[in-house]
Amino acid sequence: MTSKSYTVPRSQIRREHIVLSSRFISTLAPAFSMEEARTFMTRIKHEFADASHNVSVYIIGGGNTVTEYFSDDGEPAGTAGKPALAVLRGSGLGDAVLVITRYFGGTLLGTGGLVKAYTESAKLVVNAAERGKRVPVNIATLAIPYNFLERIRLLTTRCQGEVLAEDFAADIVMTLQFPKDNFEEFQSALKELSAGKLQAEVIETKETIVAV
Repeated sequence: MTSKSYTVPRSQIRREHIVLSSRFISTLAPAFSMEEARTFMTRIKHEFADASHNVSVYIIGGGNTVTEYFSDDGEPAGTAGKPALAVLRGSGLGDAVLVITRYFGGTLLGTGGLVKAYTESAKLVVNAAERGKRVPVNIATLAIPYNFLERIRLLTTRCQGEVLAEDFAADIVMTLQFPKDNFEEFQSALKELSAGKLQAEVIETKETIVAV
């Protein structure tokens, strides 16, 4: 499967949930490698170093090619990480890491209660997350005369592009971002618009998350 066949969280998001005085704090974020996921998990554990548990799960990749991980972090086996991972797996998200922090409230929840609490906590944050897709993009620069500015802005939008920066000097130097698949369409239209005088120069190709 390609990276376009599954969604990823657009940014870090956090939700809280209280169950019988125990406080559950769920933090979800995008992660595109096991190293990124582990770095995130370590950061959350440091942030909540005084918590009873920091239960961690992640899914790197998506579709048929995934690496999965879960940890109960001291909770009874199968009551925390496994149900949280099941929620993440069922959400359709990939390249995602989730840490559910628990502050024990003094009342034992029992194994069934723990499974329910961690499942609900995972669902709360997963359902609230904005979703995006990983898309390869070209970052390009383009120097234009002032009288072309509005037309280039419109053309950029028409080709699903985005204006990242505009520097006004003798000419205007625009920094533009396009989905890789749309860049040639922009170049062709730009050539036609300027009678062959203008051409954007690609300075970087990378992957980014775009809204779905």
